[in-house]
Amino acid sequence: MSSKTAHLILQDGTVFTGESFGAIGEATGEIVFTTGVTGYLETLTDPNYYGQIIVQTFPLIGNYGVISADLESCDVHANAYIVKHLCQEPSNFRSEGSLDFFLKQHGIVGLSGIDTRKLTKIIRNNGVMNGRITTSLPSDADKQGAVDYRINNAVAAVSRDGFAANTSDGKHRIAVLDLGAKSSLYKALQTRDCRTSSFTYNASADDILGVNPDGIVISGGPGNPADPANAPIVEQIKKLVASDKPILGIGLGHQLLAVAHGYTTEALPFGHRGSNQPVKDLAYNKGRVYMSAQNHGYTVVADSIKDKRVSFVNVNDGACEGLDYGTSMSVQFNPCGEFADTSFILDEFVKK
Repeated sequence: MSSKTAHLILQDGTVFTGESFGAIGEATGEIVFTTGVTGYLETLTDPNYYGQIIVQTFPLIGNYGVISADLESCDVHANAYIVKHLCQEPSNFRSEGSLDFFLKQHGIVGLSGIDTRKLTKIIRNNGVMNGRITTSLPSDADKQGAVDYRINNAVAAVSRDGFAANTSDGKHRIAVLDLGAKSSLYKALQTRDCRTSSFTYNASADDILGVNPDGIVISGGPGNPADPANAPIVEQIKKLVASDKPILGIGLGHQLLAVAHGYTTEALPFGHRGSNQPVKDLAYNKGRVYMSAQNHGYTVVADSIKDKRVSFVNVNDGACEGLDYGTSMSVQFNPCGEFADTSFILDEFVKK
C-alpha cells in the first residue's frame, strides 16, 4: 500500500495527522466510536452508520481480511473509517482480500496511524462531534465544513424494497418494515421458520397489513428518531399498533414504536456502539445481564414512560434498552447475531 499523509480536523479545531488508506480523498461526517474487538466488516456494512465516520477503539483492524458472508449489506454506509493500526497481511482461510482494497472498491476514505485513544477521549468528554478527513493541509474551510455537516433523511437513504422478500416457505409470515435492516435479521427469521416480506420506510400500514402477516418487525436504522422525516413513519406505526398484530421493534424501530405510544427520545452523549454493551433483563430472565451488540446515538427518555413496560436497561448508564407492550415488544440492541445471547428475543416474538 502506498501511503499518503492525511489529516482529521474536528469541528472544535483539533487536528490529527496520520496516513490514508482505502480511497484517497476527502470525507466529512459525524464521528462516533465503536468498542468491538471483532466485527469490523459487520460494522462497515451496517446501515445504522449512514453519514458517520467510524473510529475503532480496538487498535488492530483488518487482521482476518474481508469475508463476504459476514457483510450486513452490499454497501458501506459510513462516510469514512479510522483505525490505529491497519493490518495489510490478513491471516484467515476465509479471507477474500484486504480491508484496504475493500474500502477502495467502495470508495470509502480511511485514516490510520492516529491516536484513536485520544480521539475517543475527546468524544467521551465532549460528546459526538463532526469532523473532516483531508489529504491537504487542514484549513478554516475544512473546520467550517465539519461544523456545518448534518445527516438528513438517513432512513430513506438505506431502506430497501423487497429485500429478501418471501425468503422461504416458513410457517410464520413476517412483514419487515425495513428502515435499514441488517442481513442478519432476515437470516435469523429464516432459521425460525419465518417467511419474510419487506417494505420500505414509506410503505403504508395498509400495504403491510395487506399481506396478512402473523407478525411485524420494525427494523433498526440510522439517524435521529425525532427527525421530522420520520413523522410519517410513526403515523403508520400507530395504525400497525391498532391492528393488534404482534410487533417487534429493533433499534430505531424500538424508538419509533415508543414514539407511537406517546414516549419521547433524546440524544445520548456519545451513544452505545460495540458488541460488549451490558443490558439487564427485567422481564424475561429477570436479573440476568447479557452482553449485547448495539449501534445507536439516541434513547427513549425513561421519565416519559408512565408505566412498567421497561424490559431491559443498560447497566452502564441506566438507559432504556427494551419495552414490552404485551402483544408487541421492542429492544434497543441487536438480537440477531448468530451467537448472540440475546437472540431469545426473536424466539419470544415468534411465540406471540
